[in-house]
Amino acid sequence: MIENEWLFLIYLLAGCLFILSIRGLSSPQTASRGNWLGMAGMLLAVDGTLLALPAQNHLLIFAALLSGGVVGLIGGLKVKITALPQMIAILNGLGGLSSALIGLAEILDGNANVYEVSVALFVGGAACSGSLVAFGKLQSILGAKFGRFPLQNFFNILISIGLLCTWIFFITHPSFFNATILLCAALAWGVLIILPIGGADMPIIIAVLNACSGWAAAGIGFSLANVALIMTGALVGAGGTILAFVMTKAMNRSLWAVMFTRLSDKTGALDSGEHEAKSGSPIDAAFILQNAHKVIIVPGYGMAVAQAQHILQTMASILSKKYNVEVKFAIHPVAGRMPGHMNVLLAEANVPYEDVYALENINREFASADAAYVIGANDITNPIARTDPASPLYGMPVLDVGKAKTVFFVKRSLNSGYAGVENPLFYAPNTVMLYGDAKKVTEEIVEVLERS
Repeated sequence: MIENEWLFLIYLLAGCLFILSIRGLSSPQTASRGNWLGMAGMLLAVDGTLLALPAQNHLLIFAALLSGGVVGLIGGLKVKITALPQMIAILNGLGGLSSALIGLAEILDGNANVYEVSVALFVGGAACSGSLVAFGKLQSILGAKFGRFPLQNFFNILISIGLLCTWIFFITHPSFFNATILLCAALAWGVLIILPIGGADMPIIIAVLNACSGWAAAGIGFSLANVALIMTGALVGAGGTILAFVMTKAMNRSLWAVMFTRLSDKTGALDSGEHEAKSGSPIDAAFILQNAHKVIIVPGYGMAVAQAQHILQTMASILSKKYNVEVKFAIHPVAGRMPGHMNVLLAEANVPYEDVYALENINREFASADAAYVIGANDITNPIARTDPASPLYGMPVLDVGKAKTVFFVKRSLNSGYAGVENPLFYAPNTVMLYGDAKKVTEEIVEVLERS
């Protein structure tokens, strides 16, 4: 077995690699290197742990590592980039569950620090079940309104108080049975709290659940006196907490409002008899785009589903190089299904990082844009977020695409977005609907631009 001093140094080096990994992931240019540094840090931490454990446990550990590695490899190779949010939700859940199960094992062994284990059971259990619910919503297994019922806020506050009482009872009367009760209560709490949360708030919840899985790992790390778990758990927990804070600020919502405010089921439906959406063709769009001085592209989840980011980059490149059009990309903080979803897709398509702008830096430029090309986005452009207090989108900052001279919406239909709210911009006099698959429509526009 390895000496504790050497094990501490190995864990410290692994922690440094994790920090450098996060630093690398902060920019598309260094993201690949950051990913490799993170993998190296994890390999070092696992190897150090194996060297510190008794040899008789190695067979079971290797079996677990092999099975987990195979599942992770297959998942990483098979999962589509559009399904990354779902995969992250599952990984968050597994992280929280592993911390909770280790906590149960520590209680059963009789060597646990009750306070740290209680954090792992409570936070880890809630992160596990909440992440599974988030997966169901992201995968459209559970509808946007699934799980809502009258007096839900009052009921959720009651079960939160009940969970807190269960937590205190376990700390004062630690036992394996009470630990199991606390874990079950945390699992139920995670389900009931996350179920009513709408799609517009899902990126915030993903960040919160990520933080929870990290803090659960840190808690069990203190109980095990494991430096690696403490460092990595703190890094994940702090990162998720900061991201959740940034997301709530960007959405102009508090975490309390996200988790406990009961929103109306009103969808903001419009009277179709008084509104008529104008439709156009890719030829029409190509003509306006090639004669524009400034075009702002707004990608959304529909672009991700259609895998249209590469052809979109081609269109932007042709407009810029062949027609001298100023092209910028506008990214809403919750575009897609997780924080940074659109940034990842555009980086994959080699869209120049300097051409990608956050909402607060691009919104005022729509008024000077000749055209806005909204591809697969809906909720993040919906002006109802400013005008209808009963809307699930109310208070969320939106991209001011309607201020552009011409707005192209690339969508399959006039259906509402993930939040279930119809968009009045579809019927605005300066809006042209381009019906069809986002990738196919953009390909047709590119063909026209190349021929002209």
